[in-house]
Amino acid sequence: MSSIFETKVESETLTSDELASITGCPRRHDQVTWLVNNGWVYHLKRNGEPVVGRLYARLKLAGVNPASFAPAAPWVPDFSKLS
Repeated sequence: MSSIFETKVESETLTSDELASITGCPRRHDQVTWLVNNGWVYHLKRNGEPVVGRLYARLKLAGVNPASFAPAAPWVPDFSKLS
């Protein structure tokens, strides 16, 4: 039972090796180019290294569009009918 609590928790972001494996590009600049060309959302660290979220990557690799989970517009109540 104690082994459950000793399980290593994965990082919320992909490692450099994982990103290189997905993109097929070991160089940062080439990884960014691949991410842009394939429509992936990413962030850049100060040193130019791209950062991709682990859950986002899992959804993209499964063929799910992560943007489809975002609401089209925030809901706002209509108080005009109240008197």
